Amino acid sequence: MPSTIDQIRASKLPSNMMQFAARGALQVSASENIEILVHLARHNKVFGDLARMTLAGWDEKSSLAAATDPHTPSEVLEYFISPDNLRPTLLPALLENPSVPEGQLVKFAVSATRESIQAMLASARVKSMPAVLATMKSNPYLKKEEADEIKKLTLVKESAETASGPVEHADSHESRSDDLTSDDPGTSVIHPEASADSGAEVETASEPDPVADEVLAAYLKEHEAELAEEGDKPYQAIGGIVELLGADYFPVTQVVQVPGNEVPPTGVPDTVAAAPTALQTATAAAAARKAPAPAGVRENALQKINRLDIKGRIQLALKGNKEERALLIRDGTKLVAFAVLEAPKLSDGEVEKFASQKNVLEAVLRQIPMKRRFMKNYIVVRNLVANPRTPLDLGLALMKNLMINDLKSLSGNKDVSDTIRKLALKNYKQKLEAASKK
Repeated sequence: MPSTIDQIRASKLPSNMMQFAARGALQVSASENIEILVHLARHNKVFGDLARMTLAGWDEKSSLAAATDPHTPSEVLEYFISPDNLRPTLLPALLENPSVPEGQLVKFAVSATRESIQAMLASARVKSMPAVLATMKSNPYLKKEEADEIKKLTLVKESAETASGPVEHADSHESRSDDLTSDDPGTSVIHPEASADSGAEVETASEPDPVADEVLAAYLKEHEAELAEEGDKPYQAIGGIVELLGADYFPVTQVVQVPGNEVPPTGVPDTVAAAPTALQTATAAAAARKAPAPAGVRENALQKINRLDIKGRIQLALKGNKEERALLIRDGTKLVAFAVLEAPKLSDGEVEKFASQKNVLEAVLRQIPMKRRFMKNYIVVRNLVANPRTPLDLGLALMKNLMINDLKSLSGNKDVSDTIRKLALKNYKQKLEAASKK
């Protein structure tokens, strides 16, 4: 006789039994109940919402046992570690479970929260995975001391591999490339082969990117008239740059002494004879933007962007790295911010963050739903609706796509408008009532 889960997969149970299953009320073991609920949550359109609600409140002891057991079905483990469904108390067990594949942890590391990063760095299994560590380096929530710890772990592993034999691994090569970069997040790489972003996105000065070049040419041609109208507007971040990066991002410019080309450090004089006029300040700023960086001076991403005109920033938006895109999406010039959304290397995780940002142009938030690829990502939709900066008409139009749990959360979100909250509560009650009738 087929098991209960097999009958559910084959849709052979009557509707009332399916409803019991979605409530976790079947007389089966806790582990099988969880497996049934995950299957319904992922694959059943009728009872999926109810199953997700049941799983969210499922007994923690049983959930922890499933997260720890290496024999737990991969679909259950994948559901548990998904950022949408993750319960923080389960994360340490999931990280140590050998049945959670390294590829799944790499995907999780891209958008891990502060709490998740701390749990990952406390996991012995994660510390032994170079690919996961490399991906974590690109996470915007990673602190400098944590980045230093990751670098040390990578170097230790590389040394161990070198001692054990002359086998050349891609991960160890990446670690050696990291040695060529500065420890300071406010500086950019010196060596042209060093990674400018994450381990998965290695960009070199010498390697052409035909796809990005083609996208850039098409974008400039399409917006030729608008570019002429914009003139030479400097970079000006929406909401202020320190708000996003923090004061620690702006170190004093570092100077590297290059033999035969010494650059003396500049200092602030003890006394200032006269304050510059506004015109002098503006002129000096414009000249500084256009002037190339002195030889031997390491620039951070913001300094690099500040030197570029609009076309230069568009090129960087389409061909740059993740850190540069995070700055350029906040550019007050719409053409530059829009170019970020066209970047060939733009990841889903980045768009998810853009959709939740309050310091971008409203036009950017309107542009995101214009891309069908972005709208296939539920987190993007959810973040847009919950973003108080999202235009009201757009938020109302996207709300119909939200799951019942997110509607409930949105109805109590005091950051969004009363209209959004009231409609979210109304939709939540309607969906809850519809689910209870089935």
